[in-house]
Formats: sequence, structure tokens, C-alpha cells
Amino acid sequence: MKKILSIASMLMCLFLNVKAQPKPNLDKVVAVVGSNIILLSDLNQQYAIYLNQGNPADPRAKCYFLQQMLVQKLLKQQAEIDSIVVEENQVDDELDKRMRYQINRMGGQENLERFLQKSVLQYKDEMRPDVKEGLIAQKMQAKITEHTNVTPLEVKKYFDTYPKDSLPDIGAEVEVGEIVLQPKLTKAEKQKYYDKLEAIRLRVKSGEDFGFLARTYSEDPGSASEGGDYGFIDRQTMVKEFTAWAFKLKAGEMSPVFETEYGYHIVQVIERRGEQAHVRHILIRPQNTPQSLERTKLKADSIYNNLIDKKLPFATAASLYSDNKETQYNGGMMLYADNQTARTTFVPVEKLDPAVFVVIDTMKVGGISKPVVFNDQKTGKEGYKIFFLKSKIPPHKASLEQDYPKFKEKAQQEKESKVMSEWFEKRKETTYIRVDEEFETCDELKLWVKKKDSK
Repeated sequence: MKKILSIASMLMCLFLNVKAQPKPNLDKVVAVVGSNIILLSDLNQQYAIYLNQGNPADPRAKCYFLQQMLVQKLLKQQAEIDSIVVEENQVDDELDKRMRYQINRMGGQENLERFLQKSVLQYKDEMRPDVKEGLIAQKMQAKITEHTNVTPLEVKKYFDTYPKDSLPDIGAEVEVGEIVLQPKLTKAEKQKYYDKLEAIRLRVKSGEDFGFLARTYSEDPGSASEGGDYGFIDRQTMVKEFTAWAFKLKAGEMSPVFETEYGYHIVQVIERRGEQAHVRHILIRPQNTPQSLERTKLKADSIYNNLIDKKLPFATAASLYSDNKETQYNGGMMLYADNQTARTTFVPVEKLDPAVFVVIDTMKVGGISKPVVFNDQKTGKEGYKIFFLKSKIPPHKASLEQDYPKFKEKAQQEKESKVMSEWFEKRKETTYIRVDEEFETCDELKLWVKKKDSK
């Protein structure tokens, strides 16, 4: 716990794991950093997060959380001095991203709201100040370490700090490519879904309540229970077709039926505020037909045959045919989702989607799978995937030659941590910091507590 974690990690912990705990009537200040205070209720909320993650009760955890809160307050104070700000649309994006994650994690918005005992919109409003402060602190930390880079020599020196008999064991890793094929409906196949939403639009125009119709018919799990209400969005929040209508309409106006990758929409603008628009919408998702699935299967088989006959490199086929925009121009290669900073294509086998592992487990390196059916997590629809096993590294004892990217990342983190520690040491000397005597004995906080003059 002595090691300072990133502000991003702390912020994710705060936002994602528990519902906000009510603050008690009796509260006290447990720490002061410059003009910023930390309340006991805020610290207790962090401890509640720790317990709700299934961790055992451990009062020492409060020492760690208080240290992280001190770190964030000191970074925030310096950010104010350096005029570092975070735009409101960045806060909106962060809130939306984390809320989508939480909704998926809880199996739907209704389950999340039942757990929170409040609406998603209320929860977002409550979390906004903490998320904004965390983003500001994160931005300040990035500025402090922006010119910190490691050389190959520094990576080797870091590797040499490991005793040879203490080098970590590295589990099996694979590089997997994918070509994703999602069924495309013909205009005739989609017409009934267009007609359904057009009929709903006409009901709104004739005076029926938009919110009631959204709750009744909308197939957007993120907004249907809120009457289709998305709150305020900016021009970067939604897909381009949605954004175009949201910022073309005046307050009170409603769009015609239009199409995006998610299906058919109608959107109504409730309020305009500068470069933001408060909108609500109704979504109808066209469903696959047996004919569209058969067409996709024939296309997948054709691509597979061309790959097997070496008429087309896998990377080229991915760029030409894959419907996954995240991997389409990356040679079709999956990125390790748990380590987005490194953007590595080497994925630990135990982190693979079980449905992917079942397919590639018996494949040889360089092998290409026959088209397999999959369910798209975003749309819930069936489609086809073709997999390519580019490489497979068996379990082994870590070595610099084989695992250089991993040790480079660790060396970079250590160097940034040292830079941050030096920065904190300097700032602590010129900043008023007070920690309540209840926490003065914490090992994590000894460096933050000013030594009392000996008598």
C-alpha cells in the first residue's frame, strides 16, 4: 500500500464499485492540503468501496486511501496554479463511459438503479465533482511526467535488479487476429422497423407523450427507462448521424426517422445551451433475418477460402471486410484490453474471451479458423468471425529478450513514480498540510506529517 497509485486507478475505484454512501450528520476534517479539506465521511466512503469489493475488514486500508486523497488534493492545487482545466465535455465523456461500463456490469440500467436506489442521472450528478477533480489531478500528473522516458540501457538496468532466481513466471500469451462480419439487411428487410418508428413519431406529433412512448418502445437499454433522456450531449458524444440532427434542431423540435449503426432513431431536443444539447430519443433495432445470416455466412466462407488459398493476406482481408472498426486497420489484431496504455497485441490466454479461446486452443501458429457464429456485445445480434493465430508464447521464466516490452513498461512506471515522488517532496515543503492525529501513526502518512519540534 505504500506505493502511490495513479489518479486514474483511484478515480475508477471511487466511481465504479459501490453506490455513494450517505454522509453522517457528524463529520470532521481528517486532513487539509492548502485550501482543500478531506472529510472523514469521504474517507469512510472509500473504505466502504474497499469492503464492497469483497475485501476483509482492515482499518489500515483507511491509511492508504487517505494517502491517495492527499495526493489528489495536492495535484489539484498545483493544477489551479498552472491553470490546468478539464472541459465539461471531457467530464461528460468520462461519466458516460464509466456509467456504460457499470450498466453492463450490473446487467442493465434497471438493476444498477435498484442497487444505487436512485436514477442514473441523479448518480451522475452526484459523482460529477469527484470525477472532474480526479481528471484534473490526472492531467496534472501527466504534465509532470510528460518528458519522462526510459532508454534501452535503463530498461536493462531495471531488469538486472531482479535476482536471477526471482524472475517472474510469464503465463502463455497469444496474438490473435479477427475478421468480424455482421449481417447487413436489405432495404426491404429493414422497412418494417422504419415503419414502426415512423408510426411512433406520428403519435408524438399528434400529442402523445414522448417519454411514455420511449419507455414503452425504445430498445436503447441505456435511456429507455429514463424516457429516452440522454441529458446534455456535445458534438463528440454520439455517432455523427445522431449529432447532426441533435444540433440541427431547435428546442422542442423532433427529427424524422434516421439510421445509425445502432438502428433507427427519432431524437427530440429539449434544450440548447451553447455547444451542448439536452436530447431524448427512441431507438428501434432491426433484427437479423435468416436470409441476412445466410448471406453473411456465404461471404465469410468466401473470405475464408481466399485466405486458405493465400489469395489474400489476413491483414488485407481485415481492412477490406471486417466490421470491427477497432481492429480493422490494425491488421485485424486484437489489443490487450486490460493494458490499453501499452497497446500490446500479446494477450494472456487466461484473459481471452472463452468463446475465442475455444476456437484458437487447438489451432497451430499461422492457422486460420473456419467462420464461427458469435453474438455481438454491442448490438446483441449474431454474426460471423474468422480468427488468425499469429503467435503463441508458452509459459516461461521472464527474460529481457522475450519480454522486453513488459520490462520497458515497468521501468517507465518506476521512473515516473520516482519523478512524482520527487515532485511531491518539493511541494510538501511549501504547502500547508495537516493530518488528523488519528492517522499520524499510519506508515503511509509518515512522510505527509510534519515533524513536531522536540522540546
